[in-house]
Amino acid sequence: MAGFRNGRGRDNREAPQGHPPYGPPQQQPAYGQQQQRQQWPQPNGGHGEPEYFGDPNAPRAHDPYAANNPGHTQAFTVNPDDGAPYAYSQGATYQAGGSAPAGPIGPRLHWKPLLSGVVLRPSATYLQMRDYAMWGPALIVTFLYGLLAIFGFDGAREDVINATMSSAIPYVLTTGVAITISFFVLGVVTHTLARQLGGDGAWQPTVGLSMLIASLTDTPRLVFGMFLGGDAMFVQLIGWATWIAAGALLTTMVSKSHELPWPKALAASAIQLIALLSIIKLGTF
Repeated sequence: MAGFRNGRGRDNREAPQGHPPYGPPQQQPAYGQQQQRQQWPQPNGGHGEPEYFGDPNAPRAHDPYAANNPGHTQAFTVNPDDGAPYAYSQGATYQAGGSAPAGPIGPRLHWKPLLSGVVLRPSATYLQMRDYAMWGPALIVTFLYGLLAIFGFDGAREDVINATMSSAIPYVLTTGVAITISFFVLGVVTHTLARQLGGDGAWQPTVGLSMLIASLTDTPRLVFGMFLGGDAMFVQLIGWATWIAAGALLTTMVSKSHELPWPKALAASAIQLIALLSIIKLGTF
């Protein structure tokens, strides 16, 4: 049955969505007329979501969201040597000095060149041994120094000499162990302060070298004190001179081992130097 018409003679039924009321349907323009709509076949025989691609052989337009463009979050840092950027590599770790740790300067020194180098070639020795532990030489030298340290104090020396052998040996051994532990703790304190001030050195070389420096620099005062007495003026002068030398060597060692400027290296060594002055040099042990 024909539909009702309105007053203008047109069919009262609505035309289909998207088509004019008369004439053939008009084709709607495709979305993004510069691109073609294609469906790529999937491995299971179906079709995935449609994507828009241009000519596959034509060069692609610039993508503002591609890698290495503004807004992309690729991490990079700046090379401190030449200022050129370089990307972080997997497994890279933070270094206090701001650069990757360098390898050892040279091979591990034998105990003979190590002991002589601590005093005679400090800069080269500390730099070469900054990556090596030296527990053997450090503990042995410090313990032997502790065994003899008691004879550098007038009162303690008289007590040991006048005591019986059974009483003197434990006394001397106890003093050697106490000196070794004390120098070890002081070395740990120096290392901890150096790290807090921005150093990047390892604790084992720092502690070992600090023990050797403290023991070897005080040996001249100890030798003269065993024969002249700890209260002799000459021995006191040697004690002050060797204490200043210990401060210079400790500062150099911390500076080389932790890559710190000398004011910070001296500040890191301050507690150990004060302890050496009060306990060993001034004879209050």
